[in-house]
Amino acid sequence: MSVSVVIPNWNGVYLMKKHLSKVITASPGCQIVVADDMSTDGSVEYLRKEFPNTLVVRRSKREGFAANVNAGVSKASGDIIVLLNTDVEPEKGYLKPLIKKFDDPNVFAVGCLEVSREQGKDILRGRGIAHWNKGFYIHSRGEVNRKETAWVSGGSGAFRKSIWDALGGMDTLYNPFYWEDIDLSYRARKAGWRTLFEPKSIVHHYHEEGKIKREFSPEDVKRIAYRNQFIFIWKNLTDRDIYVYHILVTPLRLLQAIVKRDFSMIQGYILAIGKLPDVLSHREHHQKFVFSDRDLAIWQ
Repeated sequence: MSVSVVIPNWNGVYLMKKHLSKVITASPGCQIVVADDMSTDGSVEYLRKEFPNTLVVRRSKREGFAANVNAGVSKASGDIIVLLNTDVEPEKGYLKPLIKKFDDPNVFAVGCLEVSREQGKDILRGRGIAHWNKGFYIHSRGEVNRKETAWVSGGSGAFRKSIWDALGGMDTLYNPFYWEDIDLSYRARKAGWRTLFEPKSIVHHYHEEGKIKREFSPEDVKRIAYRNQFIFIWKNLTDRDIYVYHILVTPLRLLQAIVKRDFSMIQGYILAIGKLPDVLSHREHHQKFVFSDRDLAIWQ
Protein backbone atom coordinates (compact mmCIF):
# COMPACT_ATOMS: atom_id res chain seq x y z
CA MET A 1 0.00 0.00 0.00
CA SER A 2 1.29 3.44 -0.91
CA VAL A 3 1.37 6.14 1.77
CA SER A 4 0.99 9.91 1.66
CA VAL A 5 1.82 12.05 4.68
CA VAL A 6 -0.43 15.12 4.72
CA ILE A 7 0.53 18.04 6.95
CA PRO A 8 -1.95 20.91 7.35
CA ASN A 9 -0.23 24.25 7.91
CA TRP A 10 -1.27 27.77 8.76
CA ASN A 11 1.50 30.24 9.54
CA GLY A 12 3.55 27.42 10.98
CA VAL A 13 6.92 27.99 9.34
CA TYR A 14 8.57 28.05 12.77
CA LEU A 15 7.17 24.57 13.43
CA MET A 16 8.20 23.16 10.06
CA LYS A 17 11.74 24.43 10.62
CA LYS A 18 11.83 22.35 13.81
CA HIS A 19 9.98 19.19 12.79
CA LEU A 20 9.51 18.70 9.04
CA SER A 21 12.93 17.23 8.26
CA LYS A 22 12.40 14.61 10.98
CA VAL A 23 8.94 13.78 9.58
CA ILE A 24 10.47 13.17 6.16
CA THR A 25 13.32 11.08 7.57
CA ALA A 26 10.87 8.92 9.54
CA SER A 27 8.60 8.46 6.49
CA PRO A 28 10.86 6.96 3.78
CA GLY A 29 9.21 6.33 0.43
CA CYS A 30 6.14 8.39 1.30
CA GLN A 31 4.68 11.25 -0.65
CA ILE A 32 4.84 14.39 1.53
CA VAL A 33 1.99 16.87 1.10
CA VAL A 34 1.72 20.18 2.93
CA ALA A 35 -1.70 21.83 2.72
CA ASP A 36 -1.28 25.54 3.35
CA ASP A 37 -4.26 27.55 4.57
CA MET A 38 -3.21 30.93 3.14
CA SER A 39 -0.17 31.45 5.36
CA THR A 40 1.38 34.92 5.47
CA ASP A 41 4.60 33.98 7.29
CA GLY A 42 6.62 32.73 4.32
CA SER A 43 5.67 29.07 4.82
CA VAL A 44 5.19 28.33 1.12
CA GLU A 45 8.39 30.09 0.10
CA TYR A 46 10.32 28.19 2.76
CA LEU A 47 8.93 24.85 1.59
CA ARG A 48 9.71 25.50 -2.06
CA LYS A 49 13.27 26.50 -1.22
CA GLU A 50 14.18 23.92 1.45
CA PHE A 51 11.92 20.99 0.50
CA PRO A 52 11.35 21.18 -3.27
CA ASN A 53 10.18 17.55 -3.45
CA THR A 54 7.26 18.29 -1.13
CA LEU A 55 3.89 18.78 -2.79
CA VAL A 56 2.48 22.08 -1.56
CA VAL A 57 -1.27 22.59 -1.84
CA ARG A 58 -1.82 26.32 -1.48
CA ARG A 59 -5.36 27.41 -0.74
CA SER A 60 -6.84 30.67 -2.03
CA LYS A 61 -9.21 31.08 0.94
CA ARG A 62 -8.54 30.42 4.63
CA GLU A 63 -11.33 28.38 6.17
CA GLY A 64 -9.88 26.22 8.91
CA PHE A 65 -8.53 22.79 9.74
CA ALA A 66 -11.11 20.50 8.11
CA ALA A 67 -11.18 22.35 4.80
CA ASN A 68 -7.40 22.54 4.69
CA VAL A 69 -6.94 18.84 5.46
CA ASN A 70 -9.50 17.92 2.80
CA ALA A 71 -7.61 20.00 0.25
CA GLY A 72 -4.36 18.19 1.05
CA VAL A 73 -5.94 14.73 1.00
CA SER A 74 -7.62 15.45 -2.35
CA LYS A 75 -4.18 15.88 -3.95
CA ALA A 76 -2.55 12.93 -2.17
CA SER A 77 -1.88 9.79 -4.22
CA GLY A 78 -1.44 7.26 -1.42
CA ASP A 79 -3.79 4.41 -0.53
CA ILE A 80 -3.21 5.37 3.11
CA ILE A 81 -3.20 8.97 4.33
CA VAL A 82 -1.14 9.76 7.42
CA LEU A 83 -2.15 13.07 8.98
CA LEU A 84 0.44 14.85 11.10
CA ASN A 85 0.13 18.32 12.58
CA THR A 86 3.04 20.71 12.15
CA ASP A 87 3.82 20.36 15.88
CA VAL A 88 4.14 16.56 15.64
CA GLU A 89 7.40 14.64 15.26
CA PRO A 90 7.26 10.86 14.63
CA GLU A 91 9.82 8.40 15.89
CA LYS A 92 11.78 6.26 13.46
CA GLY A 93 9.83 3.11 12.56
CA TYR A 94 6.41 4.55 13.38
CA LEU A 95 4.95 3.69 9.97
CA LYS A 96 5.34 -0.09 9.75
CA PRO A 97 3.06 -1.12 12.66
CA LEU A 98 0.63 1.65 11.72
CA ILE A 99 0.22 0.52 8.11
CA LYS A 100 0.14 -3.18 9.07
CA LYS A 101 -3.27 -2.63 10.68
CA PHE A 102 -4.75 -1.92 7.25
CA ASP A 103 -4.31 -5.55 6.22
CA ASP A 104 -7.80 -5.84 7.72
CA PRO A 105 -10.06 -4.43 4.97
CA ASN A 106 -12.61 -3.28 7.56
CA VAL A 107 -10.16 -0.84 9.16
CA PHE A 108 -10.75 2.80 8.30
CA ALA A 109 -8.27 4.53 10.58
CA VAL A 110 -5.47 3.84 13.05
CA GLY A 111 -4.23 6.23 15.72
CA CYS A 112 -0.65 6.75 16.89
CA LEU A 113 0.57 6.83 20.47
CA GLU A 114 1.14 10.50 21.20
CA VAL A 115 3.73 11.47 23.76
CA SER A 116 2.26 14.87 24.42
CA ARG A 117 4.35 17.53 26.11
CA GLU A 118 2.03 19.54 28.36
CA GLN A 119 3.09 21.88 31.16
CA GLY A 120 6.45 20.17 31.47
CA LYS A 121 5.03 16.63 31.63
CA ASP A 122 4.70 13.82 29.10
CA ILE A 123 1.08 12.67 28.77
CA LEU A 124 0.29 9.54 26.73
CA ARG A 125 -2.54 10.22 24.30
CA GLY A 126 -3.91 8.88 21.04
CA ARG A 127 -6.69 6.59 22.19
CA GLY A 128 -10.16 7.90 23.01
CA ILE A 129 -13.15 6.58 24.93
CA ALA A 130 -16.68 7.94 24.56
CA HIS A 131 -20.33 7.29 25.36
CA TRP A 132 -23.70 9.00 25.35
CA ASN A 133 -24.82 10.40 28.71
CA LYS A 134 -28.15 12.21 29.13
CA GLY A 135 -28.21 13.25 25.49
CA PHE A 136 -24.60 14.43 25.25
CA TYR A 137 -21.61 12.66 23.70
CA ILE A 138 -18.94 12.52 26.39
CA HIS A 139 -15.40 11.79 25.24
CA SER A 140 -12.08 11.63 27.03
CA ARG A 141 -8.56 10.24 26.91
CA GLY A 142 -8.43 6.45 27.18
CA GLU A 143 -5.70 4.20 28.49
CA VAL A 144 -3.22 3.13 25.84
CA ASN A 145 -3.40 -0.61 26.51
CA ARG A 146 -6.34 -1.47 24.21
CA LYS A 147 -6.71 -1.60 20.45
CA GLU A 148 -10.15 -0.08 19.88
CA THR A 149 -10.52 3.70 19.95
CA ALA A 150 -13.59 5.92 19.71
CA TRP A 151 -11.81 8.20 17.26
CA VAL A 152 -8.50 8.70 15.50
CA SER A 153 -6.91 12.11 15.87
CA GLY A 154 -6.55 14.29 12.81
CA GLY A 155 -3.21 15.39 14.23
CA SER A 156 -1.51 11.98 14.27
CA GLY A 157 -3.31 9.12 12.58
CA ALA A 158 -3.62 7.08 9.40
CA PHE A 159 -6.75 6.80 7.26
CA ARG A 160 -7.76 4.59 4.33
CA LYS A 161 -8.30 7.02 1.47
CA SER A 162 -11.01 5.03 -0.31
CA ILE A 163 -13.23 5.12 2.80
CA TRP A 164 -12.24 8.73 3.49
CA ASP A 165 -13.53 9.65 0.02
CA ALA A 166 -16.70 7.60 0.47
CA LEU A 167 -17.41 9.46 3.74
CA GLY A 168 -16.73 12.82 2.14
CA GLY A 169 -13.70 13.57 4.31
CA MET A 170 -13.80 15.90 7.28
CA ASP A 171 -16.93 17.99 7.66
CA THR A 172 -16.21 21.69 7.20
CA LEU A 173 -19.10 22.56 9.52
CA TYR A 174 -16.53 22.30 12.30
CA ASN A 175 -14.16 24.94 10.93
CA PRO A 176 -11.98 26.47 12.25
CA PHE A 177 -11.14 23.47 14.50
CA TYR A 178 -12.22 20.74 16.94
CA TRP A 179 -14.62 17.76 16.70
CA GLU A 180 -13.99 17.19 12.97
CA ASP A 181 -11.91 14.04 13.60
CA ILE A 182 -14.37 12.76 16.23
CA ASP A 183 -17.19 13.28 13.73
CA LEU A 184 -15.34 11.52 10.89
CA SER A 185 -14.48 8.52 13.08
CA TYR A 186 -18.03 8.37 14.44
CA ARG A 187 -19.55 8.33 10.96
CA ALA A 188 -17.12 5.61 9.89
CA ARG A 189 -17.85 3.44 12.92
CA LYS A 190 -21.59 3.94 12.56
CA ALA A 191 -21.28 2.79 8.94
CA GLY A 192 -19.52 -0.41 10.07
CA TRP A 193 -15.82 0.45 9.70
CA ARG A 194 -13.23 0.06 12.47
CA THR A 195 -10.99 2.64 14.15
CA LEU A 196 -7.95 1.22 15.95
CA PHE A 197 -5.04 2.36 18.10
CA GLU A 198 -1.43 1.29 17.59
CA PRO A 199 0.86 1.91 20.63
CA LYS A 200 3.98 0.92 18.67
CA SER A 201 3.55 3.89 16.34
CA ILE A 202 4.97 6.65 18.51
CA VAL A 203 4.91 10.36 17.78
CA HIS A 204 5.81 13.36 19.93
CA HIS A 205 3.22 16.12 20.02
CA TYR A 206 4.33 19.53 21.22
CA HIS A 207 0.90 21.01 21.98
CA GLU A 208 2.24 24.15 23.57
CA GLU A 209 4.00 25.10 20.32
CA GLY A 210 0.80 24.79 18.27
CA LYS A 211 -1.14 27.52 16.50
CA ILE A 212 -4.40 27.23 18.44
CA LYS A 213 -2.79 28.17 21.75
CA ARG A 214 -0.93 31.03 20.08
CA GLU A 215 -3.76 32.49 18.00
CA PHE A 216 -6.94 31.89 20.02
CA SER A 217 -7.84 32.83 23.58
CA PRO A 218 -9.06 30.14 26.01
CA GLU A 219 -12.53 31.70 25.78
CA ASP A 220 -12.49 31.45 21.96
CA VAL A 221 -11.46 27.79 22.16
CA LYS A 222 -14.21 26.94 24.68
CA ARG A 223 -16.85 28.74 22.63
CA ILE A 224 -15.89 26.89 19.44
CA ALA A 225 -15.69 23.55 21.26
CA TYR A 226 -19.17 24.00 22.74
CA ARG A 227 -20.59 25.06 19.39
CA ASN A 228 -19.13 22.02 17.67
CA GLN A 229 -20.36 19.68 20.40
CA PHE A 230 -23.93 20.76 19.67
CA ILE A 231 -23.33 20.52 15.93
CA PHE A 232 -22.01 16.98 16.34
CA ILE A 233 -25.08 15.88 18.31
CA TRP A 234 -27.66 17.47 16.03
CA LYS A 235 -25.96 16.12 12.94
CA ASN A 236 -25.22 12.53 14.00
CA LEU A 237 -27.68 11.41 16.67
CA THR A 238 -30.44 9.08 15.44
CA ASP A 239 -31.37 7.12 18.57
CA ARG A 240 -34.82 8.37 19.59
CA ASP A 241 -34.43 7.85 23.34
CA ILE A 242 -31.08 9.63 23.47
CA TYR A 243 -32.52 12.47 21.38
CA VAL A 244 -35.38 12.92 23.87
CA TYR A 245 -32.81 13.05 26.67
CA HIS A 246 -30.89 15.72 24.76
CA ILE A 247 -33.98 17.87 24.22
CA LEU A 248 -34.97 17.62 27.89
CA VAL A 249 -31.52 18.08 29.39
CA THR A 250 -30.19 20.90 27.18
CA PRO A 251 -32.26 23.67 28.84
CA LEU A 252 -31.01 22.47 32.24
CA ARG A 253 -27.41 22.45 31.01
CA LEU A 254 -27.80 25.99 29.67
CA LEU A 255 -29.34 27.15 32.96
CA GLN A 256 -26.45 25.59 34.87
CA ALA A 257 -24.03 27.40 32.55
CA ILE A 258 -25.71 30.72 33.37
CA VAL A 259 -25.51 30.03 37.10
CA LYS A 260 -21.84 29.08 36.81
CA ARG A 261 -21.20 32.08 34.52
CA ASP A 262 -19.98 29.74 31.81
CA PHE A 263 -21.04 32.13 29.09
CA SER A 264 -18.89 30.35 26.50
CA MET A 265 -21.43 27.51 26.50
CA ILE A 266 -24.33 29.91 25.97
CA GLN A 267 -22.47 31.62 23.14
CA GLY A 268 -21.52 28.27 21.61
CA TYR A 269 -25.15 27.14 21.69
CA ILE A 270 -26.31 30.35 19.98
CA LEU A 271 -23.62 29.95 17.32
CA ALA A 272 -24.71 26.36 16.72
CA ILE A 273 -28.35 27.47 16.35
CA GLY A 274 -27.16 29.89 13.67
CA LYS A 275 -25.70 26.99 11.70
CA LEU A 276 -28.74 24.75 12.12
CA PRO A 277 -29.87 24.86 8.44
CA ASP A 278 -26.42 23.65 7.36
CA VAL A 279 -26.37 21.05 10.13
CA LEU A 280 -29.70 19.60 8.99
CA SER A 281 -28.48 19.53 5.39
CA HIS A 282 -25.32 17.66 6.37
CA ARG A 283 -27.36 15.37 8.62
CA GLU A 284 -29.52 14.27 5.70
CA HIS A 285 -26.42 13.59 3.63
CA HIS A 286 -24.81 11.39 6.31
CA GLN A 287 -27.68 9.10 7.31
CA LYS A 288 -26.26 5.79 6.05
CA PHE A 289 -25.43 3.58 9.04
CA VAL A 290 -25.50 -0.02 10.23
CA PHE A 291 -24.98 0.54 13.97
CA SER A 292 -27.09 2.53 16.43
CA ASP A 293 -25.66 5.29 18.57
CA ARG A 294 -25.84 3.03 21.62
CA ASP A 295 -23.69 0.42 19.85
CA LEU A 296 -20.74 2.79 19.57
CA ALA A 297 -19.87 3.35 23.23
CA ILE A 298 -16.28 2.61 24.24
CA TRP A 299 -16.04 2.83 28.02
CA GLN A 300 -12.43 1.97 28.82
